[in-house]
Amino acid sequence: MGPKAANVPGNGPDARKRKDSPNTGGSNGSSWRSQTPTSGRGAKRVKVQDARSIKSQSATAALKDGELDLQAFLNAQEFQIRALEEGMRKSKAVNNRRAFQLVPRAMRRRTASHNVKRVPKRLRKRAMKEQMEDNTPTIEARRRRPRTTRARIRAETAKKLGILAEKKRKRKLKAAGGKDSALNEGEKSAMKQLIETRPAKPKIRRNELNEPPRPKAKFRKRQVEKTWLPTHLWHAKRSRMTEPKEPLWRFAIPLTPAEKVYRPTHRAAGERGAVMWDMSYMSTIGLYGHSPPGIERILKAIGLTHESLWDHRGQKWRDGCRKWSGMLSREIQGSRRDIGPATVLWNPTKIVEPAQCETEPSGIVQRQLYIRVHPACFLELFDLLTKLIKRETPRPYIEDLRFQIGSIEITGPASTEALIGVLHPYYAKEELKEAHASLFQSLNGVTNPSALPADVLLAFSAQDPRLRYPPRRLESLDGTETDSTNSSSISQIIAKWPADAGLKPFDIFDRNARFKASCLPSQKAIDRRKAANPPGEYLKPTAADPPIPVILFASRSPSGRQAQGTWTLLAPWRCILPIWHNLVHFPLLSGGNPRFGGLMELQQVAFEQGRPWFPGDFPWTNAGAEWELEQRERRRRLWERRPKSKRVAWESLDLGAGRKGEIGSGFACDYERLFGLAVSQDEQEDSQKTMGSEEMDVDKPEETAEGQKSADVAKKQKRIPPVYQLQHLSKAFFNTLLANTDSPPPNSLITVRITYLGRGVPSPCARIYRLPTPTITAVPSTQAEVPATEPPPDPNTLPPNLKDQWLAQIHRKPSSSSAPGQLRRFPPGADAAARKRLLAESLMAAQLPYPPPPPNQADVGGGHPLVPGEADLLGFVTTGTFSLAEGKGSAVGCVSAERALEALRRAGGAGPTAGVGGGSGREGRICVVRNAGENVGWVARWEVI
Repeated sequence: MGPKAANVPGNGPDARKRKDSPNTGGSNGSSWRSQTPTSGRGAKRVKVQDARSIKSQSATAALKDGELDLQAFLNAQEFQIRALEEGMRKSKAVNNRRAFQLVPRAMRRRTASHNVKRVPKRLRKRAMKEQMEDNTPTIEARRRRPRTTRARIRAETAKKLGILAEKKRKRKLKAAGGKDSALNEGEKSAMKQLIETRPAKPKIRRNELNEPPRPKAKFRKRQVEKTWLPTHLWHAKRSRMTEPKEPLWRFAIPLTPAEKVYRPTHRAAGERGAVMWDMSYMSTIGLYGHSPPGIERILKAIGLTHESLWDHRGQKWRDGCRKWSGMLSREIQGSRRDIGPATVLWNPTKIVEPAQCETEPSGIVQRQLYIRVHPACFLELFDLLTKLIKRETPRPYIEDLRFQIGSIEITGPASTEALIGVLHPYYAKEELKEAHASLFQSLNGVTNPSALPADVLLAFSAQDPRLRYPPRRLESLDGTETDSTNSSSISQIIAKWPADAGLKPFDIFDRNARFKASCLPSQKAIDRRKAANPPGEYLKPTAADPPIPVILFASRSPSGRQAQGTWTLLAPWRCILPIWHNLVHFPLLSGGNPRFGGLMELQQVAFEQGRPWFPGDFPWTNAGAEWELEQRERRRRLWERRPKSKRVAWESLDLGAGRKGEIGSGFACDYERLFGLAVSQDEQEDSQKTMGSEEMDVDKPEETAEGQKSADVAKKQKRIPPVYQLQHLSKAFFNTLLANTDSPPPNSLITVRITYLGRGVPSPCARIYRLPTPTITAVPSTQAEVPATEPPPDPNTLPPNLKDQWLAQIHRKPSSSSAPGQLRRFPPGADAAARKRLLAESLMAAQLPYPPPPPNQADVGGGHPLVPGEADLLGFVTTGTFSLAEGKGSAVGCVSAERALEALRRAGGAGPTAGVGGGSGREGRICVVRNAGENVGWVARWEVI
C-alpha cells in the first residue's frame, strides 16, 4: 500500500510532475488543483493542462435498476461530445502565438501588431488573417490624418490629382472602345494596352552638348550636378564612391571596392582570373560627313598626322577593320599641345547599288566615325571640333554620344573566356549568324588579347544576357591532343584573321538600332517567361527581345612588355547593366568570378604594366594640369587636418650640408620651381590686392574697344597657373635630340619609368635627382693675394666625392656593420688573440674629430650619402609605390628634358641607346629619388617611355 499511496495525486513531492490528465470526477483531482498556485508559471501550466483535459461522466449514471435509461445515456453522450469539442477548441488556442510575437527581437512588437507591413514577409498573410478575425485596425503613416496645414494641403492636392487621373483614364478608355464607362473585358484589355508604353526616343542635337538621361523621380535630386553610371546602384553597395558634392569629371565614379583588393587585383590581372571596370564615363563623339577629304583635314588638325594613317598602310583602319589609339593634339601659336589619349573607330561603308548612288549627293556615301576620349578632355576636344567643322564645305557635323554609348573594360587571362560566355550571338537561323560573332566564339582558349593582331575590331549583335542567366561555365578542353589542336586552330585564325573580309556597317552606329536595343523587356517579364520554362532551360530570343549591337576591340600595352591586353566592349548605354550582371557572376574555369575594380585599380594595373595613367601622369595637358592642382589642394587639406606634432614641418627639413627646407612645395610636383615659372613678386602683390576689399586708385588708360580687349586678355593670361605652360617631348623626338647637339624646347618634359636598384619605396611628389654634377675647380691666379688666415670651409658645400658615393650604392649589399670610425664591440666568444687584434685596429684607426661635426653634414644617418643639390633636380614622381610585378619600388615620373640630356651627354652616351647596358653612358640614367618630406634618397634607374 505504501507505493500505491505515493503515486496518488496530491501526495508526496512528485505531485506536480504528474503527466496523466486529472480526473474531474475524483476527489483527488480537485484537491490537486486546489493545491496548485494560481499565478505565475504554475498557473499557466494548470491552464494548459486544463484546456487539454476532456470532461467525462461515469457510465453507471445511465443504468437504473439494472436497465439502461435511454434519456440519461443520450444526455451523457451529448455532454461528452460537447466537452470534446470545447477541449479541442481550447487546446488549439491556449498555446497559440500571434504573428507579431514571432518577429525578431530587434523589431518592436507593439508597432508590428498594428501594421502588417512591419512583419516579415513569411508572416504577413497570417498577421492579416489574425487582424481580420480580431477586427484589429491597420495603421499606416501615410493614411493618418494630416496634422499640419502643409500636410493637409498636400493630401488634398494628391486626392484631387488622383480624381483627375481617374477621369482622364476613363475618357481614354471610352474614346478607345466607344462604349460606356463601365469596365468590361474589352476595357480591361484596352487599359493594359494603354499602360504598355515605350520610352521616349532621345533627342540628339547636332554640334551641341546633349543632356544626360532623365533619371527616376526617386533618384533625380541626387543627380543634379552629376550623372550616375548604368551600374551605379550595384557599385554603391560594394565600393567607395566619390563624394556626393565632389563628383569626378561630372560623374559619380567608384573609387575602389569596399574590401581589400590590392593583391587580388594584381593576381587577377596578370596570373589568374580577370578584372573589369565600368568605363561608361568615357566620352564618345560621332563625326559624320559626305566629304572624306574634309574629314581627313579635321582629323589631321586634331593630331592624326602620321603618314601611315593616310596611305595604303592605314587602309584597314579607314575601312573599319582596325582601330587607332594615340594622343590627340591641337595647334597653339605655331606649336602643338597635347589634348589627351583617344581611340578612333571608322564605320565600314555599305555597298551602294547604282540606283542608290543617284540619291546620294555626288554619289558619295556618308562616312561615320567615333572618337572615344577621356571625360577630362572631352569639352576641350568638343569645342575644337565645333570650330573645325565650320571650315569645311560641305559641312560635316558632330554628335555628343556620351549618354548613348557605354563601355566595359576587362583584362586578365580569363577575360576572353568571360566575354565568350556572356555575349551570345543573336540570330534566327544558324546560316544567318554573323561572321564576326562566329570568329569571336572561335577564340575560346585565348589567354591574352595581346596575342591577337594589333588593334583588331569585332562588331556583331548579341542576345539579351538576362535570357541566359545565371551563366554557365564554358566547356574545358580536356586532353593533350585537344589542347594542341585548339592551339593550332587559334594560331591559324590569328594568322589569317578572316574578319577583314565582307564588312558591313556596324549597327551601333545606327541610331534606330541603338534605341531599339534600349527598349529591353522588363525583368518581371523575363521572370514570367522563365517560370513557364522547364527548370534549367534557357530562354530563346523572341520578337520582344531586340538584338544588342556591340563592338569589341583588343588593346596592347604600349610599354613593350609581355603584359596582358585589354578587351573594350562598346554597347548602348541602357544595355550595360544586364551585361555587367552576367559578367560579375560568370563562373571561370580557373575558379571564382571576374573581379570588379574602381579608379584606383585602374591606376594600379596601368602602373604595374609600366604605362602612364591619364590624366595623373600627363601634367603637360590641360586635364593633367587641372588634376595636379586638385591633388595639391587635397594634399594640403589633409596636411592641415593633422595636428602639428603629426605633420611634416617642410621649412625645418634637414637635407644635410646646411640645407634647410623642402625644395618647392611639399604638396606638389613643383614644376614651377623646376623651370623657374614661379609667380613674380609683382603678380603676388597684385593677387593680394585683388583678394582685399579695396583697391588703390591708379590712372586708368583710355577706354577703347581694343584697349579693353587687350586688358582682359592680359588679365586672363595672368590668372592662368604657370603649370599650363609645360610641353612634352615624345620618346622618338628625345632620341633624335640625343643623337645631335640640339637643345629641346623650353619647359619641356619627358615621361620616364623609374626602377629602384635596391631598397626604397617611392611616393607621389618624390624628387628625382641626377647624379651630382662635379664642381669645377677655379684655376688660381698668379696675382692673387694670399690671405693672412685660412678661410673657414663653406658649410653649404657638398662632399666632392658625392657622385662616387652614390655609384658605390648600386652594388653595395646591406650589412649590419657599423659606420667608419665607430668603435666595434668584441664578438661573443672571441679569444684573447682576437680581442688584442681588434683593440689594435681601433687604436690605429683615424681618430674622430673633436668637437664632432654637426649631424647630416657629410652624410645622413651615419653612412647614407647626401642627396644632390637643387641644380641636379630632374623632375618629380607622379605615380609611385611598391610594384608587385617588379618585386621592388617602381615609379612613373616626369623629368626635365634639358637636364636629362645634359646628364646623358655628360656621361658620354650618344644615340638612342645611351645609358643602357654597360655602355659608357650608363651613369647618365642613374638617378636618386627622395620622397617629399624625407632627407634620405635611394638610387634608381630611369628610362623614357
